[in-house]
Amino acid sequence: MTRHKVILVAGARPNFMKVAPVMRALDEYNRTRRGKTRPLDYLLVHTGQHYDASMSQIFFEDLGLPAPDIHLGVGSGTHAEQTGKVLIEFEKVCLREKPDLVVVVGDVNSTLACALAATKLAIPVAHVEAGLRSFDRSMPEEINRILTDQISDYLFTTCRDADRNLVREGIPKRKIHFVGNVMVDSLLSHIHLAAKSDILERLGLKDQETPEKYAVVTLHRPSNVDDRKALKGILRALGRIGRKIPVVFPAHPRTAKHIEEFGLKTKASGEGLRIVAPLSYLDFLCLMSKAVLVLTDSGGIQEETTILGIPCLTLRENTERPITIRKGTNVLVGSDPKRIVAAAYRALEKGIRRKKPPRYWDGMAAERIVRVLAKME
Repeated sequence: MTRHKVILVAGARPNFMKVAPVMRALDEYNRTRRGKTRPLDYLLVHTGQHYDASMSQIFFEDLGLPAPDIHLGVGSGTHAEQTGKVLIEFEKVCLREKPDLVVVVGDVNSTLACALAATKLAIPVAHVEAGLRSFDRSMPEEINRILTDQISDYLFTTCRDADRNLVREGIPKRKIHFVGNVMVDSLLSHIHLAAKSDILERLGLKDQETPEKYAVVTLHRPSNVDDRKALKGILRALGRIGRKIPVVFPAHPRTAKHIEEFGLKTKASGEGLRIVAPLSYLDFLCLMSKAVLVLTDSGGIQEETTILGIPCLTLRENTERPITIRKGTNVLVGSDPKRIVAAAYRALEKGIRRKKPPRYWDGMAAERIVRVLAKME
C-alpha cells in the first residue's frame, strides 16, 4: 500500500500548541487504522521564526513534542526578510522530501511562506485555523491569514464565523471543514499537568495553601509595543490596576526590549506590576488558570480564557475571534488607559458571566482534522 507523506510546519510559539495535538492524532491514526486507509507518515519542520529557549525549546518539552525532523533556523528579521528566508529554505525541503501535503497552522510569517512555497510546487496545503478575520489589514497576521486561505486546499476552521468569512471570499464550500479548536485540544490535555507547576510559589503568589488574587498580562502586538506612546499608556494603566491587585507580566522579548529602549522601566516597575521573563507553556497555563483577570492582545489567550472561564480584557480595537466575545469571557477594551482601568475595575468587582463553550471546542479537533486527511486521494 502506498503511503502519504505529510509535512507539519511550526514556526512561532503559538504554532507549537496547534501542531502538538495534530501530531498526536496522526500517531493514533497510524496505530489504529484499519482496512484500506493509507498510513499518514509525517515530518515536523521548525522554521526557527521563534528560536530562543524561552520561546521555542521549552515549549517542545512541555508539549511532549519530539525534536523537529528539520530545523530551518531562519531567525529574526523584518517581515520581508523572515518570509523570504522561510520561502527559500522551505522550498528546498519540499523539493527534497516530495510531500503529498503540507500542513500549516495559525497566521505567522512562516504560515504564509510555507504555504506559498508548497503551492508553487503544486503540493496541496492544509491550513489549520483558517477563516479568522479581524478585518484590519494593518495587522501583518491578517494579511498572512487571507493569503494563506486563498491558496490552501483544506481549510480547517474553529467556528462557523470562519466558514462564513471564507465563503464570502470565494472559497468553495467543499474545501472548508469545521473541526473545532486545536488550541483547546492542547489546553484540555495539559491542564492537569500544568496544575502541578510551582510557578505561584516561585513568584511569591501563594502563601502555604492560600493563593493570592492576581491578574496576568501578555503584550506583543506591534500596535501596542512598538509605539512608545501606546506602550507608555498601557503600562500606566497596568500600574493603576496594580494598586488594587498584583499584576504579573511575563514579557515577550521584543516587548521587554522596547520597554528598555523607550526608557519606560520606571513605568513598568510600580509596586503592583511585576515584569517577569517569558514562561514555559505549563507554567503560564498554571499562572493563567488561577488568575482572576487576564489582559492580553493575543488571539490564543482570548480562546483559552473562554474555556477557563476567566475574565479577559483584550487590548485591541478588534478581534479575529469574535466568538470569544459572544460565547466566552472576552471584552474588547482597546489601548486607551482610562478604558483599560475602568474595564479592569468593573471585571474585578462584578466578574464576567461565563457562557456555554463554542461547539467543537472539546479537545477533539485534531482527531477531526486527521479523519479528513485520511480520505485524501
